[in-house]
Amino acid sequence: MNVVFLSPEFPSHYYRFCVRLREAGATVLGLGQTPRESLRGELRDSLHEYYQVPDLHRFDELVRALGYFTWRHGKLDRIDSHNEHWLETEARLRDDFNIDGLRAADLPSAKQKSRMKEVFRQAGVRVARGHRFRDAAAARAFAGETGFPLVAKPDTGVGANATYVLAACEDLERFLAGSPEAYFLEEFVPGIIQTFDGLADGNGRPVFCASMEYSGVLDMVRDEIDTSYHTLREIPDDLLEAGLATLKAFRVRGRFFHIEYFRTPDGHLVALEVNLRPPGGLTIDMFDFASDVDLYRLWAEVALGRRPDPVGARPYHCGYAGRKSHKRYAHGHDEVLARCGARLVAHLPMDPVFHGAMGDYAYLLRSPLLEGIRELTRFILEKQ
Repeated sequence: MNVVFLSPEFPSHYYRFCVRLREAGATVLGLGQTPRESLRGELRDSLHEYYQVPDLHRFDELVRALGYFTWRHGKLDRIDSHNEHWLETEARLRDDFNIDGLRAADLPSAKQKSRMKEVFRQAGVRVARGHRFRDAAAARAFAGETGFPLVAKPDTGVGANATYVLAACEDLERFLAGSPEAYFLEEFVPGIIQTFDGLADGNGRPVFCASMEYSGVLDMVRDEIDTSYHTLREIPDDLLEAGLATLKAFRVRGRFFHIEYFRTPDGHLVALEVNLRPPGGLTIDMFDFASDVDLYRLWAEVALGRRPDPVGARPYHCGYAGRKSHKRYAHGHDEVLARCGARLVAHLPMDPVFHGAMGDYAYLLRSPLLEGIRELTRFILEKQ
């Protein structure tokens, strides 16, 4: 089976996907703009062939690369990157080379907030009121209907990028003055975020499910809050029901998913958005630690069309604590290592592109007790 992996060197820990693909018996074909000699050794060794292009954003270069791979290896069976940035590029290449998977026609409901809401409603999941406005008058009318605060975000966007909280009329007018034609306006939903994450096989059956709990990424970036979050050992019943219904409505097949819901103070779930990729940062590794599983290997099995047995056990909570280099913390790195002991399962610097949302240095914690995760997180992030 011929699998093309786009931009295999980013993020740095995703090299394991290629390693597991090769171990599972795939012919792994790397496509990127980083020189081959600059790739880490394990990644180079996992690739049967690597094609370097000057710029991954030049679609004609990618078509030429996939044409070369086809000439050399025969029909291409799959293309992936697990990166939201390349979702549209992958879909166009699948169209052009008749590769199974997410196609360009599938993207609107997977990327546009306005289309997502309709699919969530079809799944029977409650959504926040939202409006993709065409003019300022419509935006003002919507604000008059819902009141403030409001959230303004691109109708097609990733995470908290270019997202704003509008607390009053003055904020709305200032925002409208910037001519944000493609923006989506939505009522503000208070609460924490709970996720439904996992991996679906080629028939849409979840072979792995998990859940995380955190405050919004928007708050972390906007307010310079230290990033911390944790996995849950048990997925709440209503979240599991909503997540499975959402998977079915979005027809998720043979790929990772990351679906976010607000848990409001009165206990209700409100759908936020769906992402047809793994959750960001080191979360795949956190799921591995929490469930004693190898999701890189599990995905490789799914990618090759196999149907691995579902993973159900979650014996641990896994927590993330991210420090930012410009902040002064009460406890030094050596103190953290000594205090956490065996409950600290990994620590490492983050790729610079993640610094704003995830911090500069990451600590991963594991414990069967959630309070153990919270206590150590407080210790790591305590300020001087």
